Amino acid sequence: MAKKLYIETVGCQMNVLDSELVVASLRQRGFELTSFVEEADCVLFNTCSVREHAEEKVYSALGRLKNAKRRHPHKVIGVIGCMAQNHQRTVFERAPYVDLVVGPGQLHQVPDLIDKIAAGAGPQLEVSLGRKDGSRELVARSHESFDPLRDPAMRPTPFQAYVRIQIGCDKFCTYCIVPSVRGPEQSRPPEHILAEARQLAADGCKEITLLGQTVNSYRYRGAGGTTRLSDLLYALHGIAAIERIKFVTNYPKDMTDDLLAAVRDLPKVCKYLHVPAQSGSNRVLQRMKRGYAIEEYREMHARIRQWLPEAAVTSDFIVGFSGESEDDFQQSCELVRECRFKNSFIFKYSVRPGTKGAELYADDVPEEVKRRRNNELLAIQNQIAEEDNGRFLGRQVEVLVEGPSKASLRRTADEPVQLVGRTMCDRIVVFDGNLRQVGHTLPASVYDANAHTLFGAVVTQHVGPELFTLTS
Repeated sequence: MAKKLYIETVGCQMNVLDSELVVASLRQRGFELTSFVEEADCVLFNTCSVREHAEEKVYSALGRLKNAKRRHPHKVIGVIGCMAQNHQRTVFERAPYVDLVVGPGQLHQVPDLIDKIAAGAGPQLEVSLGRKDGSRELVARSHESFDPLRDPAMRPTPFQAYVRIQIGCDKFCTYCIVPSVRGPEQSRPPEHILAEARQLAADGCKEITLLGQTVNSYRYRGAGGTTRLSDLLYALHGIAAIERIKFVTNYPKDMTDDLLAAVRDLPKVCKYLHVPAQSGSNRVLQRMKRGYAIEEYREMHARIRQWLPEAAVTSDFIVGFSGESEDDFQQSCELVRECRFKNSFIFKYSVRPGTKGAELYADDVPEEVKRRRNNELLAIQNQIAEEDNGRFLGRQVEVLVEGPSKASLRRTADEPVQLVGRTMCDRIVVFDGNLRQVGHTLPASVYDANAHTLFGAVVTQHVGPELFTLTS
C-alpha cells in the first residue's frame, strides 16, 4: 500500500509553493496525499515565523499528535519552513516526539531525511547557516533550494501557479524575521524561470504569479547582462498559453518606471500592484528601517497613478509598532484615505525574537490600543474599498473563473453553483454558473458590490463542446 502524507501549510504564498514542491518530491517516493492526519504515515507542518500566533498554532497542533505518536511510533512528524529555521532545536525541546526539522533552504532533502528516519537514524535537523555564520556567498548557498518538481494538486487551482523568481531579503526591516529565516536576497536565472513557466503552460496553467520577498528588486546579472523584472515580464508575455501574469510583493523604492511601463504595455500583466507602506509616519518608518520616507512613498504612488490610472494598488500596515504614538497612527489613517488602496492587510505588531526591533525597542503599545487602531484603520480601508468597488456597478469585467465559492457549499443540490473568479485588477467576482466554466475567462456584468466582492452575471453566450455560459 502507498504511504500516506498529510501536510498543513501556514503563511505566505512562498510557503504554499514550498509545500507543492515537497509534495511533488514525496510522490516520487511513493507517498499519496491524505486529508486525515490520523491515517498519515508522515505528518508535515510547513510553517511561518512572521507572527507569534502562527508559531504557537503549530506547537498546539504538534501537541495534539503526542498520543498518536505514542500509539504509532513509526509515524514521522516533521516541522519544515521558516519556523524550523528560526527555532531549530527548540522544536525538539518543546515537542520531543518530532522527528524532522527542516528549514526552507533544505526542503529538497526532505525525502532522503524521511528515509533516514524510517531506517532508524533518529531525529533529523537540517537548516541553513545564520547570516553571521560565514561569508554572504556561503550563507546564500546554504539557503538556495530551487526544486523544479511541481504538483498540480497543491496549487490554488489546476490552472494557476506560483513561480519563485527570488528568495531571501536584504532589507532588514527591524520588525521582520524573513532575512534570518530565508537568507540573503538571490534572484533566480531567467532561463530557469522561463523553462518552468513554459512547462506550467504545457500542463494547462493559464495564470502565473511571480513570487519574491521584494519581487521588484529582482536583478539577475549573467553573461548577457542584467535582467530586471520588467525584462522578465516581456519574456514571459511571449508564452502563448499563459493568459495572466501577476507579481508580489513589491518594495516601494524599487518601483521603477521601466516596470510600470511594462505593466501598462503588456496586456497579460495584471494591473495590480501590492506595495506595502507599513506606516504613514516618518518616525515609525525610520524605527522600522524601511529605507524610505513617506514623501517618497507618496511620490511612488503618484507615479503609479500617472502610468496606470486604473491599476489596483494594495498595501500592508503594522499598527502598534514600538513607540507608535496616536499622531503616528493618524498619519497612517491619512495615507490610506489619500491613496485609496483597493485593500490593505493590517496587522497588530508582534515582536519577533531575533529581529533588531526586539533588540532595540520595547513592545510598549498596549494590546487594547493595538486592537483599537487595527479596527479603526480597517474600518477606514473597508469604507474606501466599498466606495471604489461601487464604481464597477453596471460595468463589464473579464473574470478568470477559479472555482466554486465558499457560499456554494451551503446551497442545496437544485440551486445553481456560485462561482468565484478575479478580474485583471485582482478584484473578486462571484456569480451563478456551472462547473464547466471553471478555468475559463468570461465577461461578467457587475450588478452589486461590497468592500470585498463584486457580484455579477455572465453577459455573453458561447456554446461549444467544452463550455456554455449563462446569459444575464
